[in-house]
Amino acid sequence: MSSSFFIKTSQKNKFAKTGKNATKNKHKGDGDLAGKVKSKKQNKYNEEISSDSEGESPVVGKKRQSKEEPEYDETPQEKKLRLAKLYLNQLKDEENKAEDESFETDLIAGRLQEEVLEQKGKLQRFIAKDLLPPDASEIRLLRGHKLPITCLVISPDDKSIFSAAKDCSIIKWDVESGRKLQVVPGGRKGTEDCHVGHTAHILCMSISSDGKYLATGDMNKLIMIWEAETCKHVYKFTGHKGPVSGISFRKGTHDLYSASHDRSVKVWNVDENAYVETLFGHQDAITGLDSLSRERCVSTGGRDRTMRVWKIAEESQLVFNGHEGSIDCVQLINEEHMITGGDDGSVSIWNVNKKKPLSTVKQAHGCRGDAGLEQPHWVAAVAALQNSDVVASGASGCSSNSQVQLWKCGQNYRGLQPLFSVPLVGFVNSLKFSHSGQFLVAGVGQEHRLGRWWRLKEARNAICIIPLHRKPASQEEGNLDN
Repeated sequence: MSSSFFIKTSQKNKFAKTGKNATKNKHKGDGDLAGKVKSKKQNKYNEEISSDSEGESPVVGKKRQSKEEPEYDETPQEKKLRLAKLYLNQLKDEENKAEDESFETDLIAGRLQEEVLEQKGKLQRFIAKDLLPPDASEIRLLRGHKLPITCLVISPDDKSIFSAAKDCSIIKWDVESGRKLQVVPGGRKGTEDCHVGHTAHILCMSISSDGKYLATGDMNKLIMIWEAETCKHVYKFTGHKGPVSGISFRKGTHDLYSASHDRSVKVWNVDENAYVETLFGHQDAITGLDSLSRERCVSTGGRDRTMRVWKIAEESQLVFNGHEGSIDCVQLINEEHMITGGDDGSVSIWNVNKKKPLSTVKQAHGCRGDAGLEQPHWVAAVAALQNSDVVASGASGCSSNSQVQLWKCGQNYRGLQPLFSVPLVGFVNSLKFSHSGQFLVAGVGQEHRLGRWWRLKEARNAICIIPLHRKPASQEEGNLDN
Protein backbone atom coordinates (compact mmCIF):
# COMPACT_ATOMS: atom_id res chain seq x y z
CA MET A 1 0.00 0.00 0.00
CA SER A 2 2.83 2.42 0.86
CA SER A 3 4.41 1.92 -2.55
CA SER A 4 1.23 2.88 -4.47
CA PHE A 5 0.71 5.87 -2.13
CA PHE A 6 4.11 7.33 -2.92
CA ILE A 7 3.61 6.80 -6.64
CA LYS A 8 0.30 8.69 -6.59
CA THR A 9 1.86 11.50 -4.56
CA SER A 10 4.74 11.88 -6.97
CA GLN A 11 2.36 11.96 -9.94
CA LYS A 12 0.27 14.66 -8.23
CA ASN A 13 3.30 16.81 -7.54
CA LYS A 14 4.43 16.35 -11.09
CA PHE A 15 1.19 17.67 -12.54
CA ALA A 16 1.22 20.57 -10.05
CA LYS A 17 4.70 21.63 -11.15
CA THR A 18 3.98 21.44 -14.85
CA GLY A 19 0.86 23.64 -14.65
CA LYS A 20 0.60 25.59 -17.86
CA ASN A 21 2.82 23.15 -19.69
CA ALA A 22 0.32 20.43 -18.98
CA THR A 23 -2.57 22.65 -20.28
CA LYS A 24 -0.53 23.73 -23.23
CA ASN A 25 0.26 20.22 -24.29
CA LYS A 26 -3.24 18.91 -23.63
CA HIS A 27 -4.18 18.49 -27.25
CA LYS A 28 -0.84 16.96 -27.95
CA GLY A 29 -1.28 14.45 -25.14
CA ASP A 30 -4.70 13.55 -26.42
CA GLY A 31 -3.23 12.81 -29.78
CA ASP A 32 -0.56 10.58 -28.27
CA LEU A 33 -3.17 8.76 -26.26
CA ALA A 34 -5.25 8.12 -29.35
CA GLY A 35 -2.17 6.81 -31.12
CA LYS A 36 -1.43 4.47 -28.27
CA VAL A 37 -4.96 3.11 -28.27
CA LYS A 38 -4.85 2.62 -32.02
CA SER A 39 -1.47 0.91 -31.82
CA LYS A 40 -2.71 -1.35 -29.08
CA LYS A 41 -5.70 -2.46 -31.14
CA GLN A 42 -3.51 -3.03 -34.15
CA ASN A 43 -1.05 -5.17 -32.13
CA LYS A 44 -3.91 -7.25 -30.83
CA TYR A 45 -5.17 -7.79 -34.36
CA ASN A 46 -1.71 -8.73 -35.57
CA GLU A 47 -1.32 -11.23 -32.78
CA GLU A 48 -4.51 -12.96 -33.78
CA ILE A 49 -3.36 -13.21 -37.39
CA SER A 50 0.02 -14.73 -36.54
CA SER A 51 -1.52 -17.42 -34.36
CA ASP A 52 -3.92 -18.60 -37.11
CA SER A 53 -1.71 -18.33 -40.19
CA GLU A 54 1.35 -16.43 -41.27
CA GLY A 55 0.38 -13.11 -42.76
CA GLU A 56 -3.25 -13.95 -43.63
CA SER A 57 -6.55 -13.09 -42.11
CA PRO A 58 -8.34 -15.75 -40.07
CA VAL A 59 -11.11 -15.96 -42.62
CA VAL A 60 -8.77 -16.46 -45.55
CA GLY A 61 -6.72 -19.07 -43.59
CA LYS A 62 -9.85 -21.05 -42.80
CA LYS A 63 -11.01 -20.97 -46.40
CA ARG A 64 -7.64 -22.24 -47.71
CA GLN A 65 -7.47 -24.92 -45.03
CA SER A 66 -10.90 -26.15 -46.00
CA LYS A 67 -9.83 -26.38 -49.63
CA GLU A 68 -6.57 -28.24 -48.94
CA GLU A 69 -7.90 -30.64 -46.32
CA PRO A 70 -11.50 -31.38 -47.00
CA GLU A 71 -13.30 -33.06 -44.20
CA TYR A 72 -15.79 -35.86 -44.85
CA ASP A 73 -18.26 -37.26 -42.47
CA GLU A 74 -17.65 -41.01 -41.81
CA THR A 75 -20.68 -43.20 -41.51
CA PRO A 76 -20.84 -45.82 -38.75
CA GLN A 77 -20.50 -48.63 -41.32
CA GLU A 78 -17.38 -47.07 -42.86
CA LYS A 79 -15.87 -46.64 -39.44
CA LYS A 80 -16.51 -50.29 -38.58
CA LEU A 81 -14.94 -51.38 -41.88
CA ARG A 82 -11.87 -49.21 -41.30
CA LEU A 83 -11.36 -50.51 -37.78
CA ALA A 84 -11.86 -54.10 -38.94
CA LYS A 85 -9.17 -53.69 -41.63
CA LEU A 86 -6.83 -52.15 -39.10
CA TYR A 87 -7.43 -55.04 -36.72
CA LEU A 88 -6.81 -57.61 -39.44
CA ASN A 89 -3.52 -55.96 -40.39
CA GLN A 90 -2.41 -56.03 -36.76
CA LEU A 91 -3.29 -59.73 -36.55
CA LYS A 92 -1.28 -60.46 -39.73
CA ASP A 93 1.74 -58.58 -38.38
CA GLU A 94 1.57 -60.47 -35.10
CA GLU A 95 1.18 -63.80 -36.92
CA ASN A 96 4.20 -63.12 -39.18
CA LYS A 97 6.27 -62.12 -36.19
CA ALA A 98 5.24 -65.27 -34.33
CA GLU A 99 6.14 -67.41 -37.37
CA ASP A 100 9.59 -65.83 -37.61
CA GLU A 101 10.22 -66.37 -33.92
CA SER A 102 8.95 -69.96 -34.18
CA PHE A 103 11.22 -70.64 -37.19
CA GLU A 104 14.25 -69.28 -35.36
CA THR A 105 13.37 -71.31 -32.28
CA ASP A 106 12.94 -74.49 -34.33
CA LEU A 107 16.22 -73.84 -36.13
CA ILE A 108 18.13 -73.39 -32.89
CA ALA A 109 16.43 -76.41 -31.35
CA GLY A 110 17.29 -78.49 -34.41
CA ARG A 111 20.94 -77.50 -34.24
CA LEU A 112 21.11 -78.25 -30.54
CA GLN A 113 19.49 -81.62 -31.14
CA GLU A 114 22.01 -82.38 -33.89
CA GLU A 115 24.89 -81.45 -31.61
CA VAL A 116 23.56 -83.74 -28.87
CA LEU A 117 23.08 -86.62 -31.31
CA GLU A 118 26.51 -85.99 -32.80
CA GLN A 119 28.14 -86.19 -29.38
CA LYS A 120 26.25 -89.41 -28.69
CA GLY A 121 27.29 -90.83 -32.05
CA LYS A 122 23.70 -91.23 -33.24
CA LEU A 123 23.46 -88.49 -35.86
CA GLN A 124 22.67 -89.76 -39.37
CA ARG A 125 21.75 -87.31 -42.12
CA PHE A 126 20.05 -89.02 -45.06
CA ILE A 127 21.58 -87.47 -48.16
CA ALA A 128 22.47 -90.56 -50.21
CA LYS A 129 19.13 -90.46 -52.03
CA ASP A 130 20.05 -87.05 -53.49
CA LEU A 131 23.49 -87.94 -54.88
CA LEU A 132 24.03 -88.22 -58.64
CA PRO A 133 26.92 -90.01 -60.37
CA PRO A 134 29.47 -87.63 -61.87
CA ASP A 135 30.31 -87.46 -65.54
CA ALA A 136 33.73 -88.89 -66.45
CA SER A 137 34.76 -85.55 -67.97
CA GLU A 138 34.21 -83.80 -64.63
CA ILE A 139 36.83 -85.85 -62.76
CA ARG A 140 40.06 -83.88 -62.38
CA LEU A 141 43.53 -85.41 -62.12
CA LEU A 142 46.33 -83.66 -60.22
CA ARG A 143 49.77 -85.01 -61.07
CA GLY A 144 52.99 -84.11 -59.30
CA HIS A 145 54.28 -87.14 -57.41
CA LYS A 146 56.75 -89.43 -59.16
CA LEU A 147 55.74 -92.54 -57.20
CA PRO A 148 52.38 -93.93 -55.97
CA ILE A 149 50.19 -91.75 -53.76
CA THR A 150 49.89 -93.34 -50.33
CA CYS A 151 47.80 -90.89 -48.28
CA LEU A 152 46.01 -87.54 -48.42
CA VAL A 153 43.91 -85.17 -46.30
CA ILE A 154 41.66 -82.18 -47.00
CA SER A 155 41.95 -78.92 -45.06
CA PRO A 156 38.99 -78.04 -42.78
CA ASP A 157 37.89 -75.24 -45.13
CA ASP A 158 37.95 -77.60 -48.18
CA LYS A 159 40.28 -75.21 -50.04
CA SER A 160 43.45 -77.32 -49.96
CA ILE A 161 44.52 -80.94 -50.37
CA PHE A 162 47.69 -82.39 -48.85
CA SER A 163 49.12 -85.52 -50.45
CA ALA A 164 52.15 -87.73 -49.79
CA ALA A 165 53.73 -90.57 -51.73
CA LYS A 166 56.42 -93.21 -51.86
CA ASP A 167 58.76 -90.59 -53.32
CA CYS A 168 58.87 -89.15 -49.75
CA SER A 169 57.46 -85.80 -50.87
CA ILE A 170 54.50 -83.76 -49.60
CA ILE A 171 52.47 -81.49 -51.88
CA LYS A 172 49.85 -78.93 -50.92
CA TRP A 173 47.30 -78.35 -53.70
CA ASP A 174 44.71 -75.65 -54.32
CA VAL A 175 41.35 -77.36 -54.85
CA GLU A 176 39.83 -74.73 -57.14
CA SER A 177 42.74 -74.20 -59.53
CA GLY A 178 44.53 -77.53 -59.08
CA ARG A 179 47.94 -75.87 -58.84
CA LYS A 180 50.65 -76.64 -56.31
CA LEU A 181 50.82 -74.26 -53.36
CA GLN A 182 53.70 -75.84 -51.44
CA VAL A 183 56.11 -78.72 -52.10
CA VAL A 184 58.24 -80.48 -49.48
CA PRO A 185 60.68 -82.61 -51.50
CA GLY A 186 61.71 -86.04 -50.33
CA GLY A 187 65.30 -86.85 -49.44
CA ARG A 188 67.48 -89.75 -50.40
CA LYS A 189 68.20 -92.63 -48.11
CA GLY A 190 71.14 -91.81 -45.84
CA THR A 191 70.52 -88.04 -45.78
CA GLU A 192 68.38 -88.09 -42.64
CA ASP A 193 70.80 -85.90 -40.67
CA CYS A 194 70.91 -83.04 -43.17
CA HIS A 195 67.54 -83.24 -44.96
CA VAL A 196 64.48 -81.50 -43.51
CA GLY A 197 61.69 -83.91 -44.31
CA HIS A 198 61.12 -87.58 -45.02
CA THR A 199 63.70 -89.89 -46.57
CA ALA A 200 61.47 -92.99 -46.65
CA HIS A 201 58.01 -93.84 -47.94
CA ILE A 202 55.30 -91.77 -46.27
CA LEU A 203 52.46 -94.07 -45.21
CA CYS A 204 49.97 -91.89 -43.35
CA MET A 205 48.88 -88.31 -42.83
CA SER A 206 46.50 -86.26 -40.65
CA ILE A 207 45.55 -82.59 -40.20
CA SER A 208 44.24 -80.98 -37.00
CA SER A 209 40.62 -79.85 -36.97
CA ASP A 210 41.66 -76.19 -36.73
CA GLY A 211 43.98 -76.55 -39.72
CA LYS A 212 47.08 -75.55 -37.77
CA TYR A 213 49.19 -78.73 -37.82
CA LEU A 214 49.87 -81.45 -40.36
CA ALA A 215 51.32 -84.79 -39.20
CA THR A 216 52.96 -87.46 -41.36
CA GLY A 217 54.43 -90.90 -40.61
CA ASP A 218 56.94 -92.92 -42.65
CA MET A 219 58.73 -96.24 -43.06
CA ASN A 220 61.68 -94.90 -41.04
CA LYS A 221 59.58 -95.00 -37.81
CA LEU A 222 59.41 -91.20 -37.76
CA ILE A 223 56.53 -88.77 -37.23
CA MET A 224 56.93 -85.26 -38.67
CA ILE A 225 54.87 -82.26 -37.58
CA TRP A 226 54.40 -79.35 -40.01
CA GLU A 227 52.68 -75.99 -40.08
CA ALA A 228 49.79 -76.62 -42.44
CA GLU A 229 49.72 -73.05 -43.76
CA THR A 230 53.37 -72.88 -44.83
CA CYS A 231 54.45 -76.56 -44.73
CA LYS A 232 57.27 -75.47 -42.43
CA HIS A 233 58.78 -78.26 -40.32
CA VAL A 234 58.04 -77.93 -36.60
CA TYR A 235 58.78 -81.17 -34.68
CA LYS A 236 60.02 -84.69 -35.13
CA PHE A 237 58.63 -87.50 -32.94
CA THR A 238 60.60 -90.69 -32.44
CA GLY A 239 59.75 -93.76 -30.39
CA HIS A 240 58.06 -96.31 -32.62
CA LYS A 241 60.08 -99.42 -33.40
CA GLY A 242 58.46 -100.06 -36.76
CA PRO A 243 56.97 -98.14 -39.74
CA VAL A 244 54.30 -95.62 -38.74
CA SER A 245 51.23 -96.81 -40.66
CA GLY A 246 48.41 -94.77 -39.09
CA ILE A 247 48.08 -91.30 -37.60
CA SER A 248 45.17 -89.15 -36.45
CA PHE A 249 44.56 -85.87 -34.59
CA ARG A 250 41.83 -85.91 -31.98
CA LYS A 251 39.11 -83.51 -33.14
CA GLY A 252 39.10 -80.16 -31.35
CA THR A 253 42.55 -80.71 -29.83
CA HIS A 254 46.21 -81.10 -30.74
CA ASP A 255 46.41 -84.57 -29.20
CA LEU A 256 47.86 -87.01 -31.73
CA TYR A 257 47.44 -90.77 -32.00
CA SER A 258 49.89 -92.89 -34.01
CA ALA A 259 49.94 -96.58 -34.94
CA SER A 260 52.82 -98.69 -36.12
CA HIS A 261 53.89 -102.07 -37.42
CA ASP A 262 55.41 -102.52 -33.95
CA ARG A 263 51.80 -103.36 -32.85
CA SER A 264 51.48 -100.33 -30.57
CA VAL A 265 49.44 -97.13 -30.47
CA LYS A 266 51.13 -94.03 -29.03
CA VAL A 267 49.63 -90.82 -27.72
CA TRP A 268 51.38 -87.44 -28.20
CA ASN A 269 50.69 -83.79 -27.41
CA VAL A 270 51.83 -81.55 -30.25
CA ASP A 271 51.46 -78.25 -28.36
CA GLU A 272 53.85 -79.47 -25.70
CA ASN A 273 56.03 -81.44 -28.14
CA ALA A 274 55.60 -84.33 -25.74
CA TYR A 275 55.07 -88.08 -25.66
CA VAL A 276 52.17 -89.18 -23.42
CA GLU A 277 51.75 -92.97 -23.38
CA THR A 278 51.82 -96.25 -25.33
CA LEU A 279 48.97 -98.73 -25.79
CA PHE A 280 49.48 -102.42 -26.53
CA GLY A 281 47.10 -105.18 -27.61
CA HIS A 282 47.29 -105.98 -31.33
CA GLN A 283 48.95 -109.25 -32.31
CA ASP A 284 50.09 -108.07 -35.75
CA ALA A 285 51.19 -104.92 -37.56
CA ILE A 286 48.62 -102.13 -37.28
CA THR A 287 47.46 -100.98 -40.70
CA GLY A 288 44.95 -98.18 -40.02
CA LEU A 289 43.90 -95.63 -37.40
CA ASP A 290 41.20 -92.98 -36.92
CA SER A 291 39.64 -90.80 -34.22
CA LEU A 292 37.04 -88.08 -33.64
CA SER A 293 36.36 -85.81 -30.66
CA ARG A 294 36.09 -88.41 -27.89
CA GLU A 295 39.22 -89.41 -26.01
CA ARG A 296 39.58 -92.65 -27.86
CA CYS A 297 40.70 -94.02 -31.23
CA VAL A 298 40.06 -97.05 -33.43
CA SER A 299 42.71 -99.19 -35.13
CA THR A 300 42.88 -102.18 -37.45
CA GLY A 301 45.31 -104.98 -36.70
CA GLY A 302 46.02 -106.34 -40.16
CA ARG A 303 46.54 -110.08 -40.05
CA ASP A 304 45.30 -110.48 -36.50
CA ARG A 305 41.87 -109.79 -38.09
CA THR A 306 40.73 -107.54 -35.28
CA MET A 307 39.62 -103.97 -34.95
CA ARG A 308 40.11 -102.31 -31.59
CA VAL A 309 38.58 -99.31 -29.86
CA TRP A 310 41.05 -97.73 -27.43
CA LYS A 311 39.48 -95.89 -24.48
CA ILE A 312 42.35 -93.67 -23.42
CA ALA A 313 40.92 -92.29 -20.18
CA GLU A 314 39.67 -95.68 -18.98
CA GLU A 315 42.90 -97.40 -20.10
CA SER A 316 40.87 -100.16 -21.71
CA GLN A 317 40.19 -101.55 -25.18
CA LEU A 318 37.36 -103.28 -27.04
CA VAL A 319 38.13 -106.05 -29.55
CA PHE A 320 36.01 -106.67 -32.67
CA ASN A 321 36.13 -109.63 -35.07
CA GLY A 322 34.47 -110.16 -38.43
CA HIS A 323 36.80 -110.04 -41.44
CA GLU A 324 38.20 -113.22 -42.95
CA GLY A 325 41.51 -111.64 -43.94
CA SER A 326 43.75 -108.70 -43.14
CA ILE A 327 41.86 -105.55 -42.13
CA ASP A 328 43.72 -102.77 -43.91
CA CYS A 329 41.68 -99.57 -43.42
CA VAL A 330 39.18 -97.97 -41.07
CA GLN A 331 37.32 -94.69 -40.70
CA LEU A 332 34.75 -93.43 -38.20
CA ILE A 333 31.34 -92.39 -39.54
CA ASN A 334 30.36 -90.84 -36.21
CA GLU A 335 31.33 -91.41 -32.59
CA GLU A 336 29.74 -94.88 -32.47
CA HIS A 337 29.89 -96.23 -36.03
CA MET A 338 32.79 -97.03 -38.37
CA ILE A 339 33.56 -98.63 -41.71
CA THR A 340 36.40 -101.08 -42.46
CA GLY A 341 37.82 -102.79 -45.54
CA GLY A 342 40.29 -105.62 -46.05
CA ASP A 343 42.09 -107.88 -48.47
CA ASP A 344 39.22 -110.37 -48.24
CA GLY A 345 37.32 -107.92 -50.46
CA SER A 346 34.64 -107.13 -47.89
CA VAL A 347 33.34 -103.84 -46.52
CA SER A 348 31.81 -103.80 -43.02
CA ILE A 349 29.90 -101.33 -40.85
CA TRP A 350 30.36 -101.56 -37.07
CA ASN A 351 28.86 -100.22 -33.86
CA VAL A 352 31.15 -99.74 -30.87
CA ASN A 353 28.61 -101.52 -28.68
CA LYS A 354 28.49 -104.69 -30.78
CA LYS A 355 31.40 -107.08 -31.32
CA LYS A 356 30.18 -108.23 -34.75
CA PRO A 357 29.56 -106.07 -37.85
CA LEU A 358 26.12 -104.51 -38.30
CA SER A 359 26.37 -105.22 -42.02
CA THR A 360 28.95 -106.69 -44.40
CA VAL A 361 29.23 -106.76 -48.19
CA LYS A 362 31.52 -109.55 -49.38
CA GLN A 363 33.39 -109.23 -52.66
CA ALA A 364 32.34 -105.60 -52.66
CA HIS A 365 34.44 -104.87 -55.76
CA GLY A 366 34.23 -108.20 -57.53
CA CYS A 367 36.95 -110.79 -58.12
CA ARG A 368 40.02 -111.26 -60.30
CA GLY A 369 41.69 -114.37 -61.70
CA ASP A 370 40.56 -117.44 -63.61
CA ALA A 371 37.51 -119.50 -62.79
CA GLY A 372 38.12 -121.59 -59.72
CA LEU A 373 41.08 -119.42 -58.67
CA GLU A 374 39.22 -116.17 -58.27
CA GLN A 375 40.40 -113.78 -55.62
CA PRO A 376 38.41 -110.74 -54.44
CA HIS A 377 39.77 -107.31 -55.20
CA TRP A 378 41.40 -105.82 -52.12
CA VAL A 379 39.72 -102.92 -50.40
CA ALA A 380 42.68 -100.67 -49.65
CA ALA A 381 40.80 -97.51 -48.67
CA VAL A 382 37.47 -96.50 -47.12
CA ALA A 383 35.92 -93.11 -46.39
CA ALA A 384 32.81 -91.76 -44.68
CA LEU A 385 30.94 -88.51 -45.01
CA GLN A 386 30.70 -87.93 -41.28
CA ASN A 387 27.28 -88.06 -39.62
CA SER A 388 25.58 -89.11 -42.86
CA ASP A 389 24.44 -92.28 -44.64
CA VAL A 390 27.13 -92.09 -47.37
CA VAL A 391 30.38 -94.10 -47.34
CA ALA A 392 32.89 -95.08 -50.02
CA SER A 393 35.44 -97.80 -50.67
CA GLY A 394 38.34 -98.09 -53.08
CA ALA A 395 39.42 -101.28 -54.85
CA SER A 396 42.92 -102.19 -55.92
CA GLY A 397 44.63 -104.84 -57.95
CA CYS A 398 43.27 -104.85 -61.49
CA SER A 399 43.38 -102.21 -64.17
CA SER A 400 40.07 -103.36 -65.63
CA ASN A 401 38.03 -103.17 -62.44
CA SER A 402 39.71 -100.68 -60.11
CA GLN A 403 37.04 -98.30 -58.92
CA VAL A 404 35.64 -96.14 -56.18
CA GLN A 405 32.28 -97.43 -54.98
CA LEU A 406 29.81 -95.23 -53.11
CA TRP A 407 27.37 -96.88 -50.72
CA LYS A 408 24.15 -95.93 -48.97
CA CYS A 409 23.87 -96.99 -45.33
CA GLY A 410 20.49 -98.23 -44.17
CA GLN A 411 18.54 -97.01 -41.16
CA ASN A 412 20.69 -97.28 -38.03
CA TYR A 413 23.56 -98.33 -40.34
CA ARG A 414 22.08 -101.75 -40.92
CA GLY A 415 22.62 -102.72 -44.54
CA LEU A 416 24.73 -101.33 -47.40
CA GLN A 417 23.34 -100.60 -50.84
CA PRO A 418 25.51 -99.57 -53.82
CA LEU A 419 24.83 -96.05 -55.13
CA PHE A 420 27.22 -95.75 -58.08
CA SER A 421 30.86 -96.45 -58.93
CA VAL A 422 33.61 -94.31 -60.43
CA PRO A 423 36.08 -96.31 -62.56
CA LEU A 424 39.77 -95.56 -61.96
CA VAL A 425 42.94 -97.30 -63.09
CA GLY A 426 45.37 -98.27 -60.33
CA PHE A 427 45.48 -98.90 -56.60
CA VAL A 428 43.08 -96.64 -54.70
CA ASN A 429 45.29 -96.11 -51.66
CA SER A 430 43.44 -93.25 -49.95
CA LEU A 431 39.93 -91.77 -49.93
CA LYS A 432 38.57 -88.61 -48.27
CA PHE A 433 35.24 -86.79 -48.45
CA SER A 434 35.31 -83.01 -48.30
CA HIS A 435 33.76 -81.61 -45.14
CA SER A 436 30.99 -79.97 -47.18
CA GLY A 437 30.27 -83.23 -49.02
CA GLN A 438 30.67 -81.54 -52.41
CA PHE A 439 33.52 -83.73 -53.63
CA LEU A 440 35.49 -86.91 -52.95
CA VAL A 441 39.27 -87.17 -53.34
CA ALA A 442 41.08 -90.41 -54.23
CA GLY A 443 44.81 -91.02 -54.09
CA VAL A 444 45.75 -93.48 -56.85
CA GLY A 445 49.06 -95.23 -57.53
CA GLN A 446 50.70 -98.02 -59.46
CA GLU A 447 51.34 -99.96 -56.22
CA HIS A 448 49.64 -100.73 -52.93
CA ARG A 449 50.58 -98.26 -50.23
CA LEU A 450 51.87 -100.94 -47.84
CA GLY A 451 53.92 -103.02 -50.27
CA ARG A 452 54.97 -103.94 -53.79
CA TRP A 453 53.19 -107.21 -54.43
CA TRP A 454 52.61 -106.23 -58.06
CA ARG A 455 52.64 -103.09 -60.17
CA LEU A 456 50.20 -101.66 -62.70
CA LYS A 457 52.23 -99.88 -65.37
CA GLU A 458 49.19 -98.42 -67.10
CA ALA A 459 48.06 -96.64 -63.89
CA ARG A 460 48.88 -93.02 -63.14
CA ASN A 461 50.19 -91.75 -59.83
CA ALA A 462 47.66 -88.97 -59.32
CA ILE A 463 45.03 -87.38 -57.17
CA CYS A 464 41.47 -87.65 -58.49
CA ILE A 465 38.90 -85.02 -57.48
CA ILE A 466 35.42 -86.50 -57.95
CA PRO A 467 32.51 -84.00 -57.78
CA LEU A 468 29.38 -85.09 -55.94
CA HIS A 469 26.24 -83.60 -57.45
CA ARG A 470 22.81 -83.55 -55.88
CA LYS A 471 19.34 -83.50 -57.35
CA PRO A 472 18.34 -79.88 -58.04
CA ALA A 473 14.81 -80.22 -56.67
CA SER A 474 15.89 -81.82 -53.43
CA GLN A 475 16.61 -79.91 -50.29
CA GLU A 476 19.05 -81.16 -47.72
CA GLU A 477 17.14 -82.02 -44.63
CA GLY A 478 18.93 -83.26 -41.59
CA ASN A 479 16.94 -86.40 -40.94
CA LEU A 480 18.01 -87.63 -37.58
CA ASP A 481 18.46 -91.21 -36.45
CA ASN A 482 17.34 -91.50 -32.89
